[in-house]
Amino acid sequence: MLNAARAGLDVVALTDHDTTTGWAEAEAAVDDSGVGLVRGTEISCTSGGISVHLLSYLHDPHDEDLARVFSRSRNFRHTRAHTMVAKINEVYPLTWEEVARRARLGSTIGRPHIADALVARGYVRDRTEAFENILSAAGPFYVRYETPEVTRAVDLVVAAGGVPVVAHVRASARGRIITDEKIADLVGHGLAGIEVDHRDHTEADRAHLRGLAGELGVFMTGSSDYHGAGKLNRLGENTTDPAVLAEIEERGALDVIRP
Repeated sequence: MLNAARAGLDVVALTDHDTTTGWAEAEAAVDDSGVGLVRGTEISCTSGGISVHLLSYLHDPHDEDLARVFSRSRNFRHTRAHTMVAKINEVYPLTWEEVARRARLGSTIGRPHIADALVARGYVRDRTEAFENILSAAGPFYVRYETPEVTRAVDLVVAAGGVPVVAHVRASARGRIITDEKIADLVGHGLAGIEVDHRDHTEADRAHLRGLAGELGVFMTGSSDYHGAGKLNRLGENTTDPAVLAEIEERGALDVIRP
């Protein structure tokens, strides 16, 4: 939260993957930092074998159905990370302990933590190189894991009082992307917004998504997708219009926490 204040932000969203574990710590830092907090989660999903990330803003953290999905995904991610580290270790010496100590207590260990351990070992220069090479979805060390179908995830988020927004939906450098038709189908299930301004979107991508959001009648958000110092992403490099934040808060089960 203090980093958000230094970046000149007045509100920041916390959306760790498949967990709400970090909410309490962030809530406690609101007054000291002077930065408001939007509580959320980034849900790992799939659609016809395509990886999709769904943001859930201001949902009820006690919703049992959504909590079960998070728990299941975390378990799969943990097992998958173990398997990937074992496979990598056959070529690039790397231990699970090296990876685990890169993760904050209670967080889900995933590819970013493996990437940081690879950087520390000197195998790659940064997370970006790690994801483009050793951790690539097209590479020999990649392991798929079971995630909820994105349509079901949208349904669950809406049922939990959350506001669902599809994240970095045109980030084709990460792999295959879902179609506009699929996004339209998700809107029919309650998808509220599209993340338009994102580092992995070209100007052409952003223009396309602005047009699509207008056609579908959904709002647009921005995101720094900041994961710490291991990526080029900078906190606050893409922001969301205050009017959109107000709409998210109006729709959500929770309030934005303000200092």
